[in-house]
Amino acid sequence: MMKLGNVQETMLIPLAIKANETLRPNARIRDEKAVEIIRELEADTDQYDKFMSHEGVIARTIMFDRTLKVLLEKHPDACCVNLGCGLDARFDRVDNGRLLWYDIDLPDAMAVRKQFFQEQERVKQISGSILEDGWTREIEKGRFMIFLIEGVLMYFSKEQVQCLLGILSYAFPEFVLLAELMPPFTSKMSKHHDTIKNTKAVFGWGTKSGKELEELCPGLTLIRENSFNDVMKKYTFRGWLFGTLPKIRDFNNRLAVYRR
Repeated sequence: MMKLGNVQETMLIPLAIKANETLRPNARIRDEKAVEIIRELEADTDQYDKFMSHEGVIARTIMFDRTLKVLLEKHPDACCVNLGCGLDARFDRVDNGRLLWYDIDLPDAMAVRKQFFQEQERVKQISGSILEDGWTREIEKGRFMIFLIEGVLMYFSKEQVQCLLGILSYAFPEFVLLAELMPPFTSKMSKHHDTIKNTKAVFGWGTKSGKELEELCPGLTLIRENSFNDVMKKYTFRGWLFGTLPKIRDFNNRLAVYRR
């Protein structure tokens, strides 16, 4: 049986959602690895796959994938570092045959990951905390750097986010960062979230604007940020409703893109 920390357990949520979406007749994303893992784990996905979480995870997957592919068109030999990777298989969806990829997560999460993912010539796996700088010495330097952090920052405190940004900026003078951000209101709703409430994880810090991260890291510049509503509203009535009603449209997470 898997033994995961409270936050690490949340990696089963996007895994279950991607697996279930892949099995749908008109799947919006395809993740055959997620299907394989869920079947091998014989996991009950009901508690991890609820409507709003499902739509949010699919939207963010589409947005992260599209944004990364655009960057890779301009920088095909980039080094991509997936911070807090969980059981994500993004490399398989975006690989252009040239990029270098690193997956990083805590030891218990990485121990599970290594049961299903193997290192390749251009794919490396690092076990450790992204809040400690040891992992930065294992990254090949000299390439265009892209960092991705998805489904992670909302479990950190403001001080931990600042620590991470400091580690990145000290080790890598120039980089692009793709980050999922959560609004403050939602960050206070762990016990009411449709899937997180089924785990022991607790949200930490939320931001009204991606500009707030600029204040934590000198030289970091917000290029753009887009709500997951931008994608969710294209597919379902509830997604459209959630993305258009003035009082609730700002409660969703966003993809923020930074450059340093």
